[in-house]
This record gives sequence, structure tokens and C-alpha cells, in this order.
Amino acid sequence: MPFRFSLVSVALGASILAGGVTSVLAQSLADVARQEEARRREIKEPAKVYTNKDLGNVPPAPTPQTDKPATAPAADAAKDVPKPDAGKEASDKDAKDKPVVKDQKYWSERMKALTTQVDRDQTYADALQTRVNTLTADFAARDDPAQRAAIGNNRQKAIDELGRLKKAIQDEKKAIADLDDEARRASVPPGWLR
Repeated sequence: MPFRFSLVSVALGASILAGGVTSVLAQSLADVARQEEARRREIKEPAKVYTNKDLGNVPPAPTPQTDKPATAPAADAAKDVPKPDAGKEASDKDAKDKPVVKDQKYWSERMKALTTQVDRDQTYADALQTRVNTLTADFAARDDPAQRAAIGNNRQKAIDELGRLKKAIQDEKKAIADLDDEARRASVPPGWLR
């Protein structure tokens, strides 16, 4: 006949085990407390307390600059731009007259900037498409007209933004194709566009 544990014997065994563990933990905790108390009694010299006088003079933190919103009117932006000096204008003319060196760095940076922008916009478009799909499902699942109207407005905004973004992606892909064509006409090695 196999050995059977009764519920009472299992509960009794668990309580004995738990009681033994807590007494061992309590003893070790008491030992640690006694050791810490003895260590503190042995300290002869009090710890050094630092004050502001000990730290010396600290320069005040710079005041944070508030950025203007990105949608600021062009007139405000033009007001903030300082007028260049006469010497500065001459150096700007010289910089404009210098031809741009179209080396490997020039071509690779242009291509990298365009591909990075396409990748960023494509990721954003994918996220917007997911949002449109979610809002469409929410719209179909709601019975309350007020909730449906709010969801419908949000969905339409997301659809409009997605359409704008898809057009931007097309324009950016066309810019990449134009850069490839420009590089081909300039006899740029294909490795420079990577």
C-alpha cells in the first residue's frame, strides 16, 4: 500500500519548517544587530559633517533658454537674426564663391541623409497605418454616437497625415533617384553613394 500524506500531516510539516526558518532568521538578524551596535561603540571620532561653507563658492546654474515654437511666424524669426558685420559679409561672399568639393564624403552624406529621411518617414507611416487600422476597428465596435464621432475625427486626422506622409516618401524616393542620376552624370563611382 503506497504511503499517503494527509492534509493534516502536510500542514503540520509546513508549519514546523516555517517556524524553524523564522527562528534561524531571527537569530541571525539579532546577531547582526549586536555586531552593528558593537561597531558603533568602538568609533571614537564622530563623522565629519559637511556644510555649504566647506563646499566653497559654486557658480549659479545658467538660466534655461526657452525655445520658440517651430510654428513661429517668419517675421519673428527674422527679428531674432542679428545683422552681419561688413567683414562677415565679405567672408560669406567668399564662401559662396568657393565651389563645393564633390568628393566621396559629399556624395555619401547626401545619400545617407536622403535614405535616413525615407526610413524615418516609412517607419512613421507604418505606425500611422497601424493607428488607422486600430481606429477603424474601434469605430466599428462602438455603439455610442459621441464616441464614434470622436474616433471618426481622430481616424480622419490620421488618414490625412498618412496621405501627406506617403506623398513625402514618394518625393524623397524621387530625390534619391535624381541623386543617383546626378552622380551617374558626374561619373561618380557607385561605392561613393553608400
